[in-house]
Amino acid sequence: MTQQSLPADRSWRTVDIVVASVIAVAFGVVFWLWGLIWTATEAAFTFFPPAQAVLYGVWLVPAVLGALVIRKPGAALFCELVAAVVSAALGSQWGAVVIVQGLAQGVGAELVFLAVAYRSFRLPVALAAGAAAGLGAAIFDQIRYYAPYDLVSFRIPIFIVTVVSAIVLAGAGSVALTRALARTGVLDRFPAGRDRTTV
Repeated sequence: MTQQSLPADRSWRTVDIVVASVIAVAFGVVFWLWGLIWTATEAAFTFFPPAQAVLYGVWLVPAVLGALVIRKPGAALFCELVAAVVSAALGSQWGAVVIVQGLAQGVGAELVFLAVAYRSFRLPVALAAGAAAGLGAAIFDQIRYYAPYDLVSFRIPIFIVTVVSAIVLAGAGSVALTRALARTGVLDRFPAGRDRTTV
């Protein structure tokens, strides 16, 4: 089965739900830890605060990774949203608002896979999904957090850096992570695991 194909049955199997949940919960913990790292590194970016958004893409990985592994409608949204819920439950410094943020990010990635009818999971599609998740995140942040800031010196730069980080870390990073997982054999029950030459 090539990654351009999709099983005729688009319904989720039990194993799909289990693995998607594992991805989501694991990244929910990562999200919470990444929030601590974000806070701890703020001083390092005082020279140009928008540059801190280079770290942002990690928060978008489960949307792309989940879709690459599960390859079923809703996987991107499910993994990103559940990860956000777990992060909030663990005590994210941003509170429950991260759940709404996770929804925006997950929808962004999901729309890209929908646009290709869930039939392509190659690198360009993953990069586009990362970019779309990044756009969802960047737009949300502009409305929720950055409205009072200067447009030219802060809002535009952080918007751009957020999307670039999403492309690299969430898009390319998820492809690399999927390939690494496939090589271990843990994805053998998924198309992503059986098709190890490309992702």
